[in-house]
Amino acid sequence: MSDVAGGVVVQAYRFALDPTPAQDRDLHRHAGAARFAFNWALAAVCANLGQRAAERTYGLDGPQLTPALGWTLPALRRAWNAAKPQAAPWWAQCSKEAYNTGLDGLARALGNWSASRTGRRAGPRVGFPRFKSRRRAMPSVRFTTGTIRVEDTRHHVTLPRLGRIRTHESTRKLARRLHAGTARILSATVRHTGGRWHVSFTVEVTRTTHTPTYPQATVGVDLGITRLAVLSTGQVVPNPRHLTHAQARLRSAARTLSRRQGPDRRTGTRPSRRWQQAKTRLAKAHARVTNLRTDGLHKLTTSLAATYGTIVVEDLNVAGMLANRRLARHIADAGWATLRRHLDYKTTWHGGRLIVADRWFASSKTCSSCSAVRPKLALQERTYTCQHCGLCLDRDLNAAINLRQYVARSGRETQNGRGADHKTTLVVAGGCETTTPHHHPGGQDGDRRPATADCNTSAHKRTLNCNGHIRTSGRQRRNGA
Repeated sequence: MSDVAGGVVVQAYRFALDPTPAQDRDLHRHAGAARFAFNWALAAVCANLGQRAAERTYGLDGPQLTPALGWTLPALRRAWNAAKPQAAPWWAQCSKEAYNTGLDGLARALGNWSASRTGRRAGPRVGFPRFKSRRRAMPSVRFTTGTIRVEDTRHHVTLPRLGRIRTHESTRKLARRLHAGTARILSATVRHTGGRWHVSFTVEVTRTTHTPTYPQATVGVDLGITRLAVLSTGQVVPNPRHLTHAQARLRSAARTLSRRQGPDRRTGTRPSRRWQQAKTRLAKAHARVTNLRTDGLHKLTTSLAATYGTIVVEDLNVAGMLANRRLARHIADAGWATLRRHLDYKTTWHGGRLIVADRWFASSKTCSSCSAVRPKLALQERTYTCQHCGLCLDRDLNAAINLRQYVARSGRETQNGRGADHKTTLVVAGGCETTTPHHHPGGQDGDRRPATADCNTSAHKRTLNCNGHIRTSGRQRRNGA
């Protein structure tokens, strides 16, 4: 995505396909060719690594070893072109893009594994690539060259070697841009998900500059499970709970699939036709949940980005929350990470900005009226009651208002970037002002040192920990502080 409102951005347009039985077989053939090329190249890389490791045990080293097989896409493509007459005599039946899809996937997988192993890639550790199974791998093929076109009928697309394929839905959104000359197709990826083929066009689009309806307005968005989102304006977005409502349908489809005769590698048993039908039914049930969730999140994020100039959300540790086995399914069903990802680029498209509050900002425990911080706030307490100013407000609405006020409290930080020496002023019990250093929003390894309240009386000297809890020393507790 582009980092500026307007200008050239790269985005995708996805359409469902209605191929004929012959085209369906061709699509599966191309996807199978991509999988075959991936497995062949992976086997060649493993054999090369094993040969070089065995030669080292014989005392060989340096130029005496078998030449290493390159892991880049050009090197794998040269090796495939040299071996394909013997490895795949039928290679001419499919487009060269099918084999390039598998080789490119392996080159990326090996690069990610190498970067993760040497520490050049952040995030969870990436394992060594594994062979793709015919039953478990998602059929997919990517076209980057050849005839890739959206027909003027707006109900057909043309792909290399596959010809003209009818689409299940209208392609007018992309066709209008192509006809106006504001879009250019870079590639097309065909994938089989949810019992249906879909084509995704990667398009370079020239977008016009937009302005939100209220460019000077700031809104805080508090995400939750009981209610998907609560805005600082008081608007409540209910949580549709698509996965929960589909549990009965999913459970029934899974039970039906378990009773059918499926594939067995040990005995070589092939799946029955009824097993294939049951598997498609289960896949469609899951796809329906995904589509409903995606549609709702797109509508919500588009509305927010087109209305408000500044949107403030929390930096939630979703991965850590998923460790809670009681709430993991509901958290995953809400799609918080997808909502934030949508807001990230949609605010840019509409000329607004997205501000992510610090992960240690106690939005739920802080009073939106006097900024006093409660030591504890149980999850079952849905109403926030301030013990100092007497404010009684819905818990989520109070958090959303605090997120909106976060911009004013750390305005210099949001404009000039997060600095290590920047501090935000909060008001705690007794009317004392406390300066607390901001922590890095990326994780829990930042500076956790609490700040001491600036007050002349020793009875009011307190500290705030990273969660916003007020902590007192042993002497202060003995004195009744």
